[in-house]
Amino acid sequence: MALTQQQRGDAFRALHEGDPFVIPNPWDAGSARVLAGLGFKALATTSGGFAFTLGRPDGQVTLDDTRAHVESLAGATELPVSVDLENGYGPAPEDAAVAITTVAEVGAVGGSIEDYDREAGRVYDRGEAVERVAAAAQAAEALDFPFTLTARAENFLRGNTDLDDTIGRLNAYDEAGADVLYAPFLRNADEIKAVCDAVSKPVNVLVFAPLGMSVSEIAALGAQRFSVGSGLTWTAANAALAAAEQLRDGDLSGLGMPDKRIKGWL
Repeated sequence: MALTQQQRGDAFRALHEGDPFVIPNPWDAGSARVLAGLGFKALATTSGGFAFTLGRPDGQVTLDDTRAHVESLAGATELPVSVDLENGYGPAPEDAAVAITTVAEVGAVGGSIEDYDREAGRVYDRGEAVERVAAAAQAAEALDFPFTLTARAENFLRGNTDLDDTIGRLNAYDEAGADVLYAPFLRNADEIKAVCDAVSKPVNVLVFAPLGMSVSEIAALGAQRFSVGSGLTWTAANAALAAAEQLRDGDLSGLGMPDKRIKGWL
C-alpha cells in the first residue's frame, strides 16, 4: 500500500529530529527513482536542474510548471519530496502562500521560500521577507498533514557576504514560522559553524566540491541537512556533453549502457 501524504510528512519531519542526512536533488522522475533505489530517505527539487530539463535558465519556470514537476516526482517514489519554490513565483506574501498550497496539493511535504526577487534583481528588505515567510508558514500550518517549511537567506548566493545580516535574517525567519533554515553558498567551516551556532532550527547546507569538506565534517559543525542543488544535474549533463562531443567527432567510446541496477529501479 502506498504511503499517505500524512505518513510522508511525518517521515520528513522525523528526519530533521534524527541524525544529519543528505537530501539529494533529482531533476526528473527517472533520477528520483535512481536516488530512491540508492537508499536516500527524502528528495528535494532543484529549480536550476528542473529548468534545464525544459531548456530554460534557472528562474524561468512557472508555478504551473513546478506543480506538474512535483506531481511527477511524488508519483515516482514514496520518498518525501521538498520543493524549491524560489521566491514563491511572485513578490507578495500571498504568492508564497499559494506556492505552498499548490505543491502540497500534488504530493509535496516540504518546500523552501527564498528572499530574493529574481525579476527585480534584489534581496527583499528584511521586513518584506519576514512577511513572506510568515504567509508561507500560515499556509503550511493550515494543511492537514505536516509540511516542513524551509526559509532561505540568499545573501551569499547573490554576492552579499554579510554574515551578521544573514544570521539576523535566518533568526527572523525562524520567528516567522520556518521549520528549517538555509543560507546557500556558505563558503567555509567558520561560516557554517557561525550559522549553526546562532540559530535554533535545523540548518540545511548546500554542499559542493569546492567546500573541501565531507558531509560528516560539515555535520560536526552543527548542520542537520545537506542538499546539492543542481550539482547532480550538472554532473549528468557534463558527462553527456563530453560523450556527445566525442560522438560528433565519430568516437563512440563515450557512450554508456545502463547499470543493471537502474533497470531494476525504473
